[in-house]
Amino acid sequence: MAGYGKGAGRVPTGFASETFISEASFREAHRALEPGTNSKKRKREAKGDSSVVTGAGAYKGPWARYEEQRPDAASDDEFGSDEEVEIVYEEDEIADNPTAASKKLAGTDYADTEAACETSEFVGSQQYDYQGRTYMHIPNDLDIKLTGERDDTKNFHPKKLIHTYKYHTKSITQVRFFPGSGHLLLSASADSKIALWDVYHQRELLRTFSGHTKSVNDIDFNPSGTQFISASYDRYMKLWDTETGKCLNKFTTGKTPHVVRINPSTPHEFLAGMADKKILQYDTRSGEMVQEYDHHLGPVNTITFCDEDRRFVTTSDDKSLRAWEYGIPVPIKFIAEPYMFSMVRASPHPSGKYIAFQSSDNQITVYSSTDKFRQNRKKSYRGHNVSGYAPDVAISPDGQLISSGDSGGYVCFWDWKTCKMYHKIQASDAPVLAVQWHPRETSKVITGDLNGVLKYWD
Repeated sequence: MAGYGKGAGRVPTGFASETFISEASFREAHRALEPGTNSKKRKREAKGDSSVVTGAGAYKGPWARYEEQRPDAASDDEFGSDEEVEIVYEEDEIADNPTAASKKLAGTDYADTEAACETSEFVGSQQYDYQGRTYMHIPNDLDIKLTGERDDTKNFHPKKLIHTYKYHTKSITQVRFFPGSGHLLLSASADSKIALWDVYHQRELLRTFSGHTKSVNDIDFNPSGTQFISASYDRYMKLWDTETGKCLNKFTTGKTPHVVRINPSTPHEFLAGMADKKILQYDTRSGEMVQEYDHHLGPVNTITFCDEDRRFVTTSDDKSLRAWEYGIPVPIKFIAEPYMFSMVRASPHPSGKYIAFQSSDNQITVYSSTDKFRQNRKKSYRGHNVSGYAPDVAISPDGQLISSGDSGGYVCFWDWKTCKMYHKIQASDAPVLAVQWHPRETSKVITGDLNGVLKYWD
């Protein structure tokens, strides 16, 4: 319960300050004011005229003194002495109580709307094969080798649609192939659901993950694929087990995470780029935040690891790029030029030397991710339209092709060396927001659009 008096916090009619009193004091004072008790209800001074600011008849409003209260009586304490507790009732005033509410609320059945309980359901045709293995087992009955070294497989741009995955009801926000083998596909959507799909065999929906209450912004696998992290507009980041669907841990600061990335070299730690301009580093084993990087001036959009995961590069709505040493909260490089636009998506080049960024001025720009961290002026990929959306950018596993979604429903492919557009596929009627290359195949690409449809191309 909050009482009001003179103090900090400006409101149109004066100053307001809030105070908190103990439950016992509140009950005692409340009983004293009930009808039938000995205490008389004290009268207030007149509220005054709201057009008069100072002097006699000035507006006092709900802060008017009680008639018998003299200025010297309140000198000990702004809100009266310890013995006397004033209860101020306001019709439409609801005080925000920052202390956590008790778990049991008598006579009510409140539920925390932000943190829904996490559920996961296996919806595939067969959970275990004849040897008792789940979908986590990499299939070896295919005409393509999904394990071991990738060798020098050359990539080509896809030409035809081979499968359509339908489950989501709203926009696809991110897709991820299973690390290394790519035999599973994870998709996140604005319908607050995450889905796991089979890339080979029946190409069916295998498992759904429910637990977020709002749109899921981003997902990221750990290097082994056994776990993944999700970030959502419900302000929670959740760590999931890929095989069982169990939610292993939850993280929140009360702010919206825009991007999450698990450190490939330290899989028990991840970075989250937040709407309040910070980048937070969490340890999933303890659940604690271990570092905070606070230099950006706008919401953080991308986080990309580089230099064997010893460093990372971030971009933000403040139209700048910053490079950091992992674990040290001071940028080692800051780039902000007048001609720069905010960069909304990023993809590292397989060589580890460059990072491609989707810039909001309808081009893909490239920065070196070695010591210099400067823009490669020779590399700029244009011809697509991204304004108003944040379509993904993806580089083929051999590093020779770069692809991007488009607000007109296209998927565009450029040659990495010459920057010439090779090919455009009309992938949807709606903007294409998610694009990823299969890590093993020569020309397979997955796209996700604003209508929630996933399409697999070859």
